[in-house]
Amino acid sequence: MTIPEGDDPATLVSTDWLAARLTSPDLRVLDASWYLPDAGRDPLADYGDAHIPGARFVALDEVSDGRSALPHMAPPLEKFMSRMRRIGVGDGHMVVIYDGAGLFSAARLWWLFRLFGQRAAVLDGGLPKWVAEGRPVTADLPQIRDRHMTPAPQPHLMRDVTEVAQIAKLGQAEIVDARAAARFRGDAAEPRPGLRAGHIPGARSLPFGQLLNKDGTMKPASGLRAAFQTAGVDLDRPVITTCGSGVTAAILNLALARLGHADHALYDGSWAEWGMYPDLKIATGDA
Repeated sequence: MTIPEGDDPATLVSTDWLAARLTSPDLRVLDASWYLPDAGRDPLADYGDAHIPGARFVALDEVSDGRSALPHMAPPLEKFMSRMRRIGVGDGHMVVIYDGAGLFSAARLWWLFRLFGQRAAVLDGGLPKWVAEGRPVTADLPQIRDRHMTPAPQPHLMRDVTEVAQIAKLGQAEIVDARAAARFRGDAAEPRPGLRAGHIPGARSLPFGQLLNKDGTMKPASGLRAAFQTAGVDLDRPVITTCGSGVTAAILNLALARLGHADHALYDGSWAEWGMYPDLKIATGDA
């Protein structure tokens, strides 16, 4: 069943939707900005300079599994709940997540909320669209009170390397890679040292930018569906998303949720894990 176009507090909301509710006591706005190292940006410093009024900052590394050698792995439930409680996010809140790139890392935090059974939405176009429209920003920090959150874990939304290897071998699902096409083909070196170049055998290439408009907003349902179909993805089958380190793959999951796709999961280790192990097969080229 396809979700109707427009604002949906479980997936994506517009700047108009957020502006109309900005003073609601039940609203929690989260800045989940994160950038690749070559971007030269400090998301916490940017937040300190200007953020949407009332927004709390969430560093992705602080809601990741610090025990893992892999980047951005999903944290234990207790760590996620503790972090949310400390920034005053809990039961009954409308949660809206944005980032400073438009629609990039916010989707990762949105996916973590889903993984732990919580509803949240991504702000379509993020902070750039909000600012471009002349909407308010501030450097003032919000007052925070602890808030209890009741977890309802959804482990089926995440796949590990063993599961993905089995699924790839048997062709049990569509595996969709959000990295740039050159990295998928193996034509470009991986930014992380020691990783092989290429992709999971049988995977389809759908760079996340193909799901976005030029202004950083997400395409309408018709455009999302067309992008998946052009990539050769059968949306009647289960889908597993992957990318470099599990961040941009979540944009694909957000798009699938917008399309009402009922069976999609994220490979959390992504290429940072798969590309590291020589005993896992890789493919190069377009297929």
